[in-house]
Amino acid sequence: MAIDPDLDPRRKDDRDDTSGGRGGEFADRLRFLAAMVRAPRHVSAVTPTSRQTAIEMARPVDPGSGLPVLELGPGTGPITRAILDRGVPPENLYAIEHSAELCAHLEKAFPGVNVINGDAFDLDATLNGHDVPLFDCVISGIPLLSFGAKRSNALVSGALDRVPAGRPLVQITYSSKAPLEPDDAGIRWHRAARVMRNLPPASVWLYTRPD
Repeated sequence: MAIDPDLDPRRKDDRDDTSGGRGGEFADRLRFLAAMVRAPRHVSAVTPTSRQTAIEMARPVDPGSGLPVLELGPGTGPITRAILDRGVPPENLYAIEHSAELCAHLEKAFPGVNVINGDAFDLDATLNGHDVPLFDCVISGIPLLSFGAKRSNALVSGALDRVPAGRPLVQITYSSKAPLEPDDAGIRWHRAARVMRNLPPASVWLYTRPD
């Protein structure tokens, strides 16, 4: 699959490393593991998302829409970086993270991004006070398989309520199957990418309500 030149993972500058060099990557892994120990249900893998997977997660973003982007469960920020690399201004990215420690890291690593410490399963409460009626798309790192069909259906439906018709919720999973088969017959879903250069291998699924 073709890779956008500005996001090519073969570039020498490892822009996922927001802290600088190998030490920054190691620090991110420690933060990730600490978050997994504190709240294992909110962490979907044993290591942070790879750069190649982050690129695929950010690929559906349309920077020309003028609308902000909503990211759910950014963790240490590899997908956050890929979204910004797509051309989204930091002030147009809203990132909801459950871990207060990871929020502090994200605020330092990505100045200007709207980092919100809150619950992605309660978007009405978490986004209260943020006057954003619509997002271009929603990028989700939430491990839906850990939360059951009822909560996952509510998250997917609520996310799609916040994007224009036809625009996606982009969802990562490490399962060989779709992370959710929605109850809502109006929602369509398909796998957009399979990334083997991830531990474990990852799939990117798109959920939409057609025009």
